Amino acid sequence: MRRVCLTLPTHRSCPETIRAVAAEAAHGARHFDVEVHLLILDSSEAPVLAEHRRTVAALPPAPGVVVHHLDESAQRDFLGQVVTRSGAADPDRLLGLMLPSRVSYGACTNRAFLFAEALGCASTHRRDSDSRYQRLDGEQVFPLHHELTALGRPAAEVAGLVSRSRLDPACAHRPVALVGASFVGEMSVDVAEIHRLDPLVYEDVIGLSVPDGYPEIWRGNLIAEAFRGAGTAAFTGDLTTLTTVSPTRVDMCNVALAREVYGRVPLPPATDTIGSDYFLLHLVHDARLPGVLHNRHIVNFHTEERRSDSGFLAYQLRFAKFLLAAPHLHSVYAGTAAAGDTLLDGGGGLRASAVAGLVRESTRIDPRENAGRLDVVDRSYRKLGGRYAEAADFLSARRERLVDEVRADMAEFGRLIDAWADLVRASRHHGALTGGPA
Repeated sequence: MRRVCLTLPTHRSCPETIRAVAAEAAHGARHFDVEVHLLILDSSEAPVLAEHRRTVAALPPAPGVVVHHLDESAQRDFLGQVVTRSGAADPDRLLGLMLPSRVSYGACTNRAFLFAEALGCASTHRRDSDSRYQRLDGEQVFPLHHELTALGRPAAEVAGLVSRSRLDPACAHRPVALVGASFVGEMSVDVAEIHRLDPLVYEDVIGLSVPDGYPEIWRGNLIAEAFRGAGTAAFTGDLTTLTTVSPTRVDMCNVALAREVYGRVPLPPATDTIGSDYFLLHLVHDARLPGVLHNRHIVNFHTEERRSDSGFLAYQLRFAKFLLAAPHLHSVYAGTAAAGDTLLDGGGGLRASAVAGLVRESTRIDPRENAGRLDVVDRSYRKLGGRYAEAADFLSARRERLVDEVRADMAEFGRLIDAWADLVRASRHHGALTGGPA
């Protein structure tokens, strides 16, 4: 029986989400010939962790579902054994990239990938703690349904199962590597506030995320669509498209990847950097691997912590590092787009060495470019005033460190790619994890 990993990384209270994702796991096991491993990677503080343990213990039994709820101690034990088994030359450094002390969207998903390998899963399906499912006729609408329908099957077979196909026929023999959708609901609370306070400032700041050289009309469209997901329309019926999926149409709270993707290349382990976990979406697209884009969008919401002063400042740091990482990532994406099919080896798998080379090349970008980006943020935030001026002070005091961190993050990513094949192999031979039927 095929095994799949439905994962929920979290560092905050989310008992309702745990129950909802468990219901999605049960749906998958009930409607498909699969064993669903629900993997909750929990980095929460002790009181929240205890709350989550009670929530997991109270989940109703579901045939075909196995639940793994792992705190950071259990994750560290597993990763330590995997790193040691991999034969890595600098195991402590590698362990730090897999389980950093600061928030890392890429690292938490990389951990899920390695756990999925240890569990013998064919795919990983990611959700987030601040999300809910849409409903139709009172029933929750689960993305897992489309993910299990298409993922890993030859695109030619999937063509008859979707609403429409826009895939190049030359790619029809390749298996579906990605299935995803976006979110509906409110956009990021902080960038939404910038837009409300001053739309021109919003364009200046968000414009830093757009690659240089884009025609102005395209640039304007990208800025207008950024951080908005799929809008606010309610779900009324399924629409699925077989295609090479654009990374701008998928959110990482609503995506599934075949192990043939993440078994070759990990995500950037950058800390305090939003958007760093979207790397594989670009890679799948540029390598012309088939995907299915659907409309079972996740319902987005923001926790109260995100609306607090401390949450605001934490987000501004992560947003600033995202803007500073953009030139490095755009350099890599330009290279992968130019490489196209040559990113794949003779067996149709991603060539990790080619990706690592592009990542290393991106570290040569002139740091003065990023200093200029911080100038734009500083000037814009001081124009907004209030807590944005305070954020400008906060970022200004860390100016040189942030520029250096982003470059170092990319260099460390290159090292992780080099070590990834050995980590995946070591995870695969680790043996079964603890866990039991839900």
